[in-house]
This record gives sequence, C-alpha cells and structure tokens, in this order.
Amino acid sequence: MRAWPCLSLLLLTLAGPLRAQAPLDLPQDAASAVANAQVEAQTFTAIDMDWQDATRQRAVPVRLYWPARAAAGQGRVPLVVFSHGLGGSRQGYSYLGRYWASQGYASLHVQHVGSDRQLWSGSIFGLIGRLQDAAKESEAVNRVRDVRFALDQLLASPRGAQIDAERIVVAGHSYGATTSLLLAGARPPSAPAALSDPRIKAAIIISAPPFYGQGEPAPILSGISIPTLHITATEDVITVPGYHSEASDRLAVFEATGGPRKLLAVFAGGSHSIFTDRSGTGGVALNPKVKTATRELTAAFLGSVFEGRQDGLRQWPARWQEILARWAGPDH
Repeated sequence: MRAWPCLSLLLLTLAGPLRAQAPLDLPQDAASAVANAQVEAQTFTAIDMDWQDATRQRAVPVRLYWPARAAAGQGRVPLVVFSHGLGGSRQGYSYLGRYWASQGYASLHVQHVGSDRQLWSGSIFGLIGRLQDAAKESEAVNRVRDVRFALDQLLASPRGAQIDAERIVVAGHSYGATTSLLLAGARPPSAPAALSDPRIKAAIIISAPPFYGQGEPAPILSGISIPTLHITATEDVITVPGYHSEASDRLAVFEATGGPRKLLAVFAGGSHSIFTDRSGTGGVALNPKVKTATRELTAAFLGSVFEGRQDGLRQWPARWQEILARWAGPDH
C-alpha cells in the first residue's frame, strides 16, 4: 500500500531507540525544576491501561493523566486525546500531558503498536524496512482507529461520566499530527471514508508533515471544520530515507487547513524533535523555552475555544517574542 503518512523524525542518525526522558520544561535551575514538577504532580494521577481491540486483534495501550478535580468528583472535565510520533509511546510527550492535567484537562495518550517504540527493537539492518512498514496507509488508518477505540473505551468507563463530551480535543506531533488531521476531517484521495470523528471539537497540530503522494494539500485539508492550532519551528525539517520534508511544508498544511478558526505559531530555530520529551534537541537553551511556550499556548487556545477567553492568546506572543518567528492569531 502507498506510504503516505510521515515518518516522524525521531532517528536521524539511525543510532537506536529513543527513550522517554523526564521533561525539561522550565528555564530555571535543576532544583527549581524538580520542585515545580513535584507541585504539578499533586494535581493529577497518571494511570496506565492496556486495552485490546478485539475487532482488529490489536493492543491499544494508553496512559491517562487524570486531574485531581475529576478524582475528587468536582464536575466534568474536558479531554485531550494525544497521538505520538513514529517510534513513540504512551509515556512520551509527558510535559504536555502533565501540564494539561494540572490545568484541569484529562489527557489520554494513545500508543500505536504498529508504529511505536518497538520499531527500534531488532537488527539495525532491518530498521529502514520497519520504518517503511510503519508508514503504510494501513498503519495510518489503524492509528486513527486506535484513537477512536480508546475514546470509546474511556467514555464507556466509569470515568467517562466525568468527561465533558462537548470539550474533546485531538492533538498530535508529526505522524500523530497526521492522525489528528484525519480525525479532524482531512480526506486524502486514497484514504477510506469516515475517518473523522464528530466527537472531536478542536485539534492541536504539532509539526504536521505533508500527505506524501496525495497531491496538493488544499483538497485534502479544506474540509476540516473545527478550530485548529498549528505549532512548528523554522528548523522543523524531516529527514528520513524516502521521506524528506522542509519546514515550509508545515506552513503549507496550515494554509490549506479549513475551519472557522486556525492559529499558527512558528518558533525561531528549534528542530522537528524539539516538541518531544527529549531535552537536548533544537538547542539546549531554546528547548525548555519552546516546551514551556507550547504548553502555555495550547492552554490559551483551549481556553479560547471552550470558554471564550481571548486574553491568553493575545498576551502570549508578547511573552515569547524572543523565540517567536511568526504568529497568526488574534490581532496578528
């Protein structure tokens, strides 16, 4: 089958598996960062669950960041469903899941077994083949179905009664951004129908690749009809054998996306993998700033979409002007 989703740039040097690291989110010294993490951890519980989709005979592991207010039964909470990039896992992007939960959002991180960290296991000589298999259209479709299945499972569980069904968001990085766009309403010519999920009310798109081999992006993305936030960087380049993509492709995805409202933030410098939990990518000084700015921006976007609060979005560019190359949002 045609390999049209992106191979997420997680292994440029083919050096082996990438491991989830403790996030370096704050530009303070190590002791201060640890103290902040300890305070943040008191506001949520992280729960790992190993679900099985019997229809597809496919495992769907998840990690749920469950806010303290939900655990205490203090009303219904919004939900972010997150899809990782190639070679990732439910443990990745913890700096986002932890932060969203600390802000009162449940955050469900779905692991895609056909394109997860197991790709890094086995012989180095077979790695290219494993990457190419993970990029096949069948896996791209299965990733969408993973998210839909995980959402079904959570909403049918006792915790589901505490989820606000009118405030469900999909988010993802790289290959996960492709997954998120499909769930939001993207329609590549070769994709099966009905991949979108009407339960999803907004999307956070981080480092979205092009739809390889599917033609111009506008016919694919113009049908999206929910608010979207796009985040990238000027050095957000994907370089994997057979799948090269310049940073300008992220901008093309943004321009082609339809919907009543879309926003764009482009950080100056950085890299494709700066948005993962890895602390050394995209510049030692820049990396924690980008992570903190990204967390704040996503929270401001969600507050704008679901609560009508615009101040956060209006103030955000000034706060991060030193690392921002482009902003397309309120008052831009």
